[in-house]
Amino acid sequence: MRRTALLVSAALLTSLLPLAVARAADDPPPVPVDRFEGEVPFANPPAGGLFTWGSDTDDPPTLQLSSRVDAPEGDQVLSGTYDISGYGGFTHDFAFAEPAHDWSAHKGIRFWWEGQDNGKKVAFELKDGGANGEASELWTTSFTDDFTGWKQIEIPFSDFAYRTDYQPVGGIDHVLGLTEMWGYGVTLPVGTPGRFALDGVELYGRADQSLRASVLTDSAVYPVREGGTAQVKVTVATTGSAPIDEPVTVAYETAGGTASAADYTPVKGEFTFPAGTASGTTRTLQVATLKDKTASETAETIPLKLTVTGAKAPAETPQVVIDAHGLPYLNSKLPVHKRVADLLSRMSLEEKAGQMTQAERGAVGAGADITAEDLGSLLSGGGSTPTPNTPEAWAKMIDSFQLRSQATRLQIPLIYGVDAVHGHNNLVGATVMPHNIGIGASRDPALAQRTGAVTAAEVRATGIPWDFAPCLCVTRDERWGRSYESFGEDPALVESMETVIQGLQGARNGTDLDRNDKVLATAKHFVGDGGTAYGSSTTGTYTIDQGVTTVTRKQLEAIHLAPYKSAVDRGVGTVMPSYSSLDVVGDGLGPVKMHARADMINGVLKKKLGFDGFVISDWNGIDQIPGDYASDVRTSVNAGVDMVMAPYAYKDFRTALVQEVRAGRVSEKRIDDAVSRILTQKFKLGLFEKPYADTSGVSKIGSAGHRAVARAAAAESQVLLKNSGGLLPLRKSQKVYVAGSNADDIGNQSGGWTVTWQGSSGDITPGTTILEAMRENSAALTYSKDASAPTGGYDVGVVVVGETPYAEGVGDVGNGHDLELSAADRAAVDKVCAAMKCAVLIVSGRPQLIGDRLGDIDALVASWLPGTEGDGVADVLYGKRPFTGRLPVTWPRSQTQLPINVGAPTYDPQFPYGWGLTTLTKVPEGGAATLEALGTAARAAERAGADDRGRALVEKARLIVQRKAALRMTAAVAAPFADADHLLLTGRYGEAVRKLTQAYRTA
Repeated sequence: MRRTALLVSAALLTSLLPLAVARAADDPPPVPVDRFEGEVPFANPPAGGLFTWGSDTDDPPTLQLSSRVDAPEGDQVLSGTYDISGYGGFTHDFAFAEPAHDWSAHKGIRFWWEGQDNGKKVAFELKDGGANGEASELWTTSFTDDFTGWKQIEIPFSDFAYRTDYQPVGGIDHVLGLTEMWGYGVTLPVGTPGRFALDGVELYGRADQSLRASVLTDSAVYPVREGGTAQVKVTVATTGSAPIDEPVTVAYETAGGTASAADYTPVKGEFTFPAGTASGTTRTLQVATLKDKTASETAETIPLKLTVTGAKAPAETPQVVIDAHGLPYLNSKLPVHKRVADLLSRMSLEEKAGQMTQAERGAVGAGADITAEDLGSLLSGGGSTPTPNTPEAWAKMIDSFQLRSQATRLQIPLIYGVDAVHGHNNLVGATVMPHNIGIGASRDPALAQRTGAVTAAEVRATGIPWDFAPCLCVTRDERWGRSYESFGEDPALVESMETVIQGLQGARNGTDLDRNDKVLATAKHFVGDGGTAYGSSTTGTYTIDQGVTTVTRKQLEAIHLAPYKSAVDRGVGTVMPSYSSLDVVGDGLGPVKMHARADMINGVLKKKLGFDGFVISDWNGIDQIPGDYASDVRTSVNAGVDMVMAPYAYKDFRTALVQEVRAGRVSEKRIDDAVSRILTQKFKLGLFEKPYADTSGVSKIGSAGHRAVARAAAAESQVLLKNSGGLLPLRKSQKVYVAGSNADDIGNQSGGWTVTWQGSSGDITPGTTILEAMRENSAALTYSKDASAPTGGYDVGVVVVGETPYAEGVGDVGNGHDLELSAADRAAVDKVCAAMKCAVLIVSGRPQLIGDRLGDIDALVASWLPGTEGDGVADVLYGKRPFTGRLPVTWPRSQTQLPINVGAPTYDPQFPYGWGLTTLTKVPEGGAATLEALGTAARAAERAGADDRGRALVEKARLIVQRKAALRMTAAVAAPFADADHLLLTGRYGEAVRKLTQAYRTA
């Protein structure tokens, strides 16, 4: 980076300040931005001022205006301290109510920084364009704190690069618009406590045209078939779209590359955009390629060198690429295994290592490293989206990355992945399904498959062929922040919901993967992530996520491994190891990180279960293996990890892997196995024939048909836990009083992994809130979020309470979370339920402790996280559909009972696993004698293999038992009742009715 700086001692500072920086005679005087003498308030947007931010509550730095005798300017400086584990920093946003600032007359920005000589990089960011400072583009650069005392840091605007990994709202034009500046920000170093001081932020120097004008090409890569002609469009563009005021000359020449003189007709010349040329004016250069006598060739490149005078040149030299042709692996008529073998035989070690490397989209910028590093894959982490966040922008972005892979020698397409865990949840406007915990509550495998099919169609329509879902964890402790990602606590329930894999992928043999409405699925997190012990995590402030699962070999196979056997049988294409450690009692290994467990990945998953897809690591998952980075690489790859998600360390991973192979610590056979597995899936997906997005399905994203599936899923996920006096369903004629924090919040009802990684409260994506849906069904409804409105004169109250969004270990109980309702929610429940008959809906990712309040509540509903379609919740509240959902996890009486699961020796929950009342118009009549008869019939159905009849008989028995047991729940009732639901899922219908009969007799 081009910077100048002046370092002076504190003792001489006062006398030298007026002469600190020499100014050229024609430079305008510096323009102050911040002097920190009290003119900048501490505030939050939309007011102008300074504010802090961070990845969690501990990460925002402290800020204060401090009086300093050595202040470079004035009497005060901005100072602070920090101790950041994730990310954190501070921002000065200009007031939203005032016009944006015009910085276009200046060369750059400078400021005084008190160095601590810690060798850490400090990121400095600018905000431009858009409606305000929180809806603007971000441009970033950095400087290194490798000095002591005050130093003036000068940064020309030309040093700032567009920040692709995080853009808060809408994309503008990807041009640093110095005429519309909204402020600046500082991102502080991570991992080490520190302090800082800043003073005298100002604009300096005179802008030259190269800061206002740029020469751009319409692409960085131009693939053409041999003998075709590439059309390279060269455009002049200016900030603010003003005409250029000085001539811009472009000299061009084809030179270098891998193509020979016999492959194309060289071009060389020069043209000028004269002064006054309008921004956006384009000239087209043609590069003609030639057919030679070689029948089969790899791709060849022809760089088109551009030398620009009077404007900023393109960041990269555009390349014309003559497509590979005539090679067996390009022949779609050959069997996949032959195509893989041919391609593998042509690859260098570096190219193979590239295929095993996955980078984050934000880390590769415009994508030059995709070509340079032969990358095989990119991903979007949670909330890593294009700007604007639209289907068209997703497709355009992914196509631009895919184009980069066409500049590689073998033109192996990228495979792009996202965490679409309950619909295409990163995309604003997508159909957001209930989280898995709600799908598990539906007990409807066909519905699970339909939700997977909708998700696949919406994901593939944006150009993405790979989904990091489903999560097959068996959640065993509600304190886990990922509980809602599980279908339930019973492995049999999880297995029954794996129909979602067919919804995502289609046929088990992978023949549907090349369809424009199917994606590659990922079974995660192998294995035991749902069984980690509370307090065993060593990741930051997490308490349970990424901790240690301690089990016997029998428990491992029966509980945590069983869903993976089913997934492999269903043809799942990829598997992701867990961050957690596995400690198998008696194997003598102790806790071992799953990314390092060769016995489980190579031995059990690939060899014993016969998994023939590829294993993708979790985000930086190999970094948690003890040892240095080289050790992490060889350990994970030798353990069976085929592709490594190294979001920002992708170069380091690829380099280390090549070195480990050359040193003999990772075998070439292991590399070939990994790459063969990856290439096989790419061929099955049809990426070699159709690497770019097929957007023909875009119109179906968020469509009425797709939302109807989500609405049905939301309805079937609702679990009626209590219904005294038949309060539910409601009638349209009733006067209804609605309260609670989650009644009218689309973000809260969608939960984590919605638009961003952690999700957020508020109107974050299109949908229907529970309140909005209720209004469509009610003739008289009053809403008071905090129940402050008068409560007299109503027939019934509905209080919608629960959790706010979180994801992963951030949501662990003990990490700023608990299982209690908030004080505001408790107050709303108490007030409404004291004034009228009331129904309480709990919108959450896990059970919430109700305790003594249950007696004051007439109807209680576990609404889980229903997603964007609140109409589904209203459908069961108002009787358009019956309540049919059943608990996928045990609902505890108190936190001291945790963990509590079906089959536990001590089992006395508030509501047992499988519990779920119904509002069917007719509940079966009968008692013990009826149950005995049902048991006889169920055993006969089981012997005959009549599953539908067997399930119907058990369901009838369950409803009879619930009608009686709803009046009084005891341990003697709960244990056999929960056991019966597990037996039902495993096809033991006779024994299930026997258990239900036992529960009935003790109720």
